Amino acid sequence: MRPGRIVMLVLGTLSALLGLGLLAGAGAAGWANYQQRDNGFFSTPSERYAADSYALTSPRLDVMTEGRFPETGPVNVPGSIKIRGSAADAAKAIFIGIAPQADAAAYLAAVKHTELIEVRFSPFRAQYRDVPGTKTPPRPADQSFWTASATGPGAQELQWNLRSGNWAVVIMNADASTPVAVDLRAGARSDLLWPIFLGLLIGGIVLLAVGVPLIVAGAAGLGRAGPPPSGPGHPGQPYGAQGYGQPYAGPPYPAQPYPAQPYPAQPYPAGAPAGAGPVVYPARLNGVLDPDLSRWLWLVKWFLAIPHFIILFFLWFAFIVVTIAAWFAILFTGRYPRSLFNFSVGVIRWNWRVSFYAYGALGTDRYPPFTLARTDYPADFDVDYPEGLSRGLVLVKSWLLAIPHLLIIGVLTGAARTWVVRDGESVQQGGGISLLGLLVFIAGVILLFTGQYSRGLFDLLLGLNRWIYRVVTYAALMRDEYPPFHLDMGPVDPADAQALPHAGPPAWPAASAGPADHGGTGGHVEPDGPPEAEPGPGTPPRP
Repeated sequence: MRPGRIVMLVLGTLSALLGLGLLAGAGAAGWANYQQRDNGFFSTPSERYAADSYALTSPRLDVMTEGRFPETGPVNVPGSIKIRGSAADAAKAIFIGIAPQADAAAYLAAVKHTELIEVRFSPFRAQYRDVPGTKTPPRPADQSFWTASATGPGAQELQWNLRSGNWAVVIMNADASTPVAVDLRAGARSDLLWPIFLGLLIGGIVLLAVGVPLIVAGAAGLGRAGPPPSGPGHPGQPYGAQGYGQPYAGPPYPAQPYPAQPYPAQPYPAGAPAGAGPVVYPARLNGVLDPDLSRWLWLVKWFLAIPHFIILFFLWFAFIVVTIAAWFAILFTGRYPRSLFNFSVGVIRWNWRVSFYAYGALGTDRYPPFTLARTDYPADFDVDYPEGLSRGLVLVKSWLLAIPHLLIIGVLTGAARTWVVRDGESVQQGGGISLLGLLVFIAGVILLFTGQYSRGLFDLLLGLNRWIYRVVTYAALMRDEYPPFHLDMGPVDPADAQALPHAGPPAWPAASAGPADHGGTGGHVEPDGPPEAEPGPGTPPRP
């Protein structure tokens, strides 16, 4: 892998991620600014506040408005707050005042009052703290230290422009009587939202404009560094030539080999009819089971694979950006740029190796290589490069046509979720484990206690992963052929079955193994096809 291209990819990903974060912040600021248009305010619902004391106070303004206003600052904050309230008893008058915190504390010294500590509005919940006292306060409207105040019967409204300093809100009955019970509604607005929106928007666009080209250029360079994709149904290198047979000298399964099944020679979608056997699809996933797996290593593989997870985070983000770039390329040219295609296949291949090792199959103890290219690793993935792609299908493949498969994948890989009512509102809770994760866990437990990996469970896991990766290939715009609703189990992809006789493991012969080969029970099985006639007199012997 080229270090310069890797640096471009990492810097581009960081720049694009930061740009997306700024754009998300710009969206929130823009929405908030739109909500307070025409001198509007962000307002809380009107709720009942009650205290068995002379006054209800809020030492911090943000308690009343759920905002975050600075208590001190060198300059005034461009914004304002609004408090609207009325006494719960219509016969009483209400007083609402804002004063410096020190003056409000001096006014209420030795006076029994209640501080409003925290307010939650979904659902409504107010937390109070009572301050004891024996003194009866004078009428609040007669005091001169209030910065802003409103008093009288019925609904009263106070609007105040924010200023630097420490401020307190005091709510009382106008006659300074006890208890205090009021219906209050508070709101806030800020004049900084529009410039914040513009700054975040411009910054996000600039960072994306820098990051996306870096990602595409880095991915294209990494894609050009590897070998070109192979043709339909034929891997770029025979598995035997990749060295699969060296570390895995024998077949991974001590029992009888897989039964011979006809594989359609033509690629999907022409395919074989239903029930005719496995389906050949241009995305090919393979995994060879290690016959000498450690009983316990699978418990810590997720931890050992953390370096891969970090790298895959950057690779998958670049994969998404490359897929978007390929979308435009296919729409206008009908072709997926080959270098970007190679990169996308390499990312999926890297992910499959880590999944095969750590959490998706637990099929080997061999640590995955840090490369996008094909190697002699026992897990491999490849996609046949398409010479042309439909410009119309690219508009609907990922989000519409793939929905049936995405629903199935959601069942395979998603955990159960339920809705519960908590504090008066419905909350979604996730629990349990996905079907694929459960099967992998069961395989690990069996391996832990028996030292053997269940052959049938491994076949099923490879089939489920093969289904998932075919759908990923289709949704990532890499092929136009619709993925089959077909569970092709076993370690070898049907499209690669013809290449396996040249490799060590695992073969797909038509005869069962003898005792010297695979530990079978012996015996001879005739090859497929009709028996040949004995040569007649004068017929030269066959070589």
